[in-house]
Amino acid sequence: MNNEMAYLLGMICGNGEIGGRFDFPIISIEIPHKKIRTEDFHDIAIYVKASITDIRRILEPLIGTNLSFTQGEHSAILSFSKPHEDFLMREILRYTGHAVKHDNMRIHSDIFSFADDQKKMFLRGFCDVTGYIRRSNASFGEKYKHRVYVEIPKNWFMVIDICNLLKDLNIPVQTIDWAHPNIRDSNLTKYNQGQHNFWKKEHQIKIYANEFLPIGFGIIHKMQALQTYSEELMTGFKVKNKAVDKVTHRFYWEFNGRNSIKPHHPGENDISLPLQIRGKHYDSWKQIAEELGYGK
Repeated sequence: MNNEMAYLLGMICGNGEIGGRFDFPIISIEIPHKKIRTEDFHDIAIYVKASITDIRRILEPLIGTNLSFTQGEHSAILSFSKPHEDFLMREILRYTGHAVKHDNMRIHSDIFSFADDQKKMFLRGFCDVTGYIRRSNASFGEKYKHRVYVEIPKNWFMVIDICNLLKDLNIPVQTIDWAHPNIRDSNLTKYNQGQHNFWKKEHQIKIYANEFLPIGFGIIHKMQALQTYSEELMTGFKVKNKAVDKVTHRFYWEFNGRNSIKPHHPGENDISLPLQIRGKHYDSWKQIAEELGYGK
C-alpha cells in the first residue's frame, strides 16, 4: 500500500460510485462545495480547480490513465475507467467490498492495518470529499472552538469505521450528530409541528480543528481555513488561560456526567434505522456510538 492508493480509496469510500459495464467499470468521485465563495469572498470553484490539478498529479501516475474533470456550481466530479481485470481496478473493488456506492461501503479491515501515514492519507481523501470547516461550525456559545464537520449520509457503519480509524491515530471525535430522532429531534419539536421525518439527514462527525491538523485537507481552501481556525482556537484558549489539550484531546469515554433524559420519539422504530438500534431509545449520541462499535 502507498499513500496515493490510500488517498484514492478514501475519496471513493467518502463520495464515490462505481458504475458502467462490468468488464469496464467507471469510477466517479464527487467533490461538493456548498457555497460558491469562501468566507473571505474568494471563488471556491477556482480553489477546487487548482486542487484538482494537484490531485491529478498525485493520482494519474497511480491509475495509469487521465482523470476526467467536470465542474458545476456546487460540486466537481473526477472520473476514470479501466478494464475489470486491471490489477488496480481489482484492488479497488476488493477494498470497497464490490459495493457500488459510498453509502453502502465499509472501511476494509486491511485498512486498519495500514501504516499511520497511509491511514492519514485515506482519511484525507475521505474528508476532502465529505469534510467542511466554516466559522459557523464552532461550538455554540464559544466562537473560537472551531470544528471540522465530516458529513456522511445514510451510512451508519461508515461513521463508526471513520471514528475508529481516527482513534487509531489518537484523534478524538468531539461529538457525532446522528441522523436519529433522539438526537436530531430530541424534544419532538419538529415532530409536533408535523415534520415527522425532520431527523432524517446526514450524520455529522465533529472534530476540533487543531485535532484534525495531522490529517489536513488536500483541497486548498479547506486547508487554509483549517490552519486559520486552528490558530484562532489555540489563541482563544490561551486568552482564557486554558490548556487546549485538556478540552480538545479527550475521547467521550473520558468524560463524566449524566445525560439529560429525552422523551420517547415515534421515529425510534423507523425502518431506516439499523436493526441493531431500531426500536431502542437513547439519551445521548454516545450511547449510539458505543452500541454500534465506537468506544474503548
